Amino acid sequence: MSFWTFLAKNRSEILRSLGRHLELVGISVLIGILISIPLGIFLTRHKKLAGPALALAGMIQTIPGLVMLGFALLLFGIGMFPALVVLSLYAILPILRNTYTGIVQVDAAYIEAAKGIGMTPMQILFKVELPLSLPAIVSGIRISTVYILSWATLAGLIGAGGLGDLIWTGLSTYNIQYILAGAVPSAILAFVASSLIGMAQRALTPKGLRGRSA
Repeated sequence: MSFWTFLAKNRSEILRSLGRHLELVGISVLIGILISIPLGIFLTRHKKLAGPALALAGMIQTIPGLVMLGFALLLFGIGMFPALVVLSLYAILPILRNTYTGIVQVDAAYIEAAKGIGMTPMQILFKVELPLSLPAIVSGIRISTVYILSWATLAGLIGAGGLGDLIWTGLSTYNIQYILAGAVPSAILAFVASSLIGMAQRALTPKGLRGRSA
């Protein structure tokens, strides 16, 4: 059986796994955004806490995914919830680090000018700091999304579904077509997501800063 015949025959299973994979990634990255951006803003106002907080987030990032999933399995059992807990933790660091760095690196002259025209701290944050740091924040979201698209393939090990289910089925049955059916869409998704978010990042970068944006 050719690979294309295999895809056609197992289309519903592959689409179901793809949908669950996108669900895992979307929810995890959204949770990461909701935690990381407010926390990053908080740390820019309390810089003594920034070092320990970023170090803790970095330490979590260094723990292998299988180990984290094992802990989540012991604490929460199998299914989607433990996978979301682990993936959300992994999503935090890139967004948090880029939010903090982006705001801290806003030129002090812009801040002083905003104060000079009577802006309040909240106005400075939302009208000066966040708009200027938005390209860096979006870059963090881009990195996080690509990472989570890859790590979500491990979620199949604890019954969360996704493209990892196909990969692990292929590995356990020595079926290369199942492996490809999970790995190829995962790689394509990572490329497409990186490209689309990269385009958004460039669009959100002020013209004067585009030459310096990553």
